[in-house]
Amino acid sequence: MIAVRAVQSTDLPAFTAAARRSRQLHRPWATAPCDAAAFDRYIARFDTRHHFGFVVSLTDTGELVGAINLTNVIYGVFKSGYLGYFVFKGHEGRGFMKKGLSLVTRHAFRELGLHRLEANIQPSNVSSIALVRSCGFKKEGYSPAYLKLGGKWRDHERWALVRGRESAA
Repeated sequence: MIAVRAVQSTDLPAFTAAARRSRQLHRPWATAPCDAAAFDRYIARFDTRHHFGFVVSLTDTGELVGAINLTNVIYGVFKSGYLGYFVFKGHEGRGFMKKGLSLVTRHAFRELGLHRLEANIQPSNVSSIALVRSCGFKKEGYSPAYLKLGGKWRDHERWALVRGRESAA
């Protein structure tokens, strides 16, 4: 069983250790904060209004299995936000992130009142595409040179989930 909660400063040791173990798993798609300074910058951006950071953990041990970010939330007539996430090594392919992502999307739609969530994914990241697809996201398009990651502009597929169409997972 898993739980999702807001990332906290007390997560620093476990989070950064898991991120260091996961560097190869995340390349070239993401860079998780691997030291105290990077972790402090990471959590400083989560203002709980427009930027939210969550950790996914095992309920029986509290071990961190991944992280999910909901950022650039816009309210008003748009009611939308962007998702980013990464799993920690040893927990991939076990369904934990599917459950975590489903809980975060439910929170975004029900508690925050959002209408749309978007995830932009590099086409070669088949695991990430499989994750969003399993949670009900639909591919909407392709964005050339969308984000600069690892010093290189990278193309992304645009996947979105609209309220009322989310998975019951």
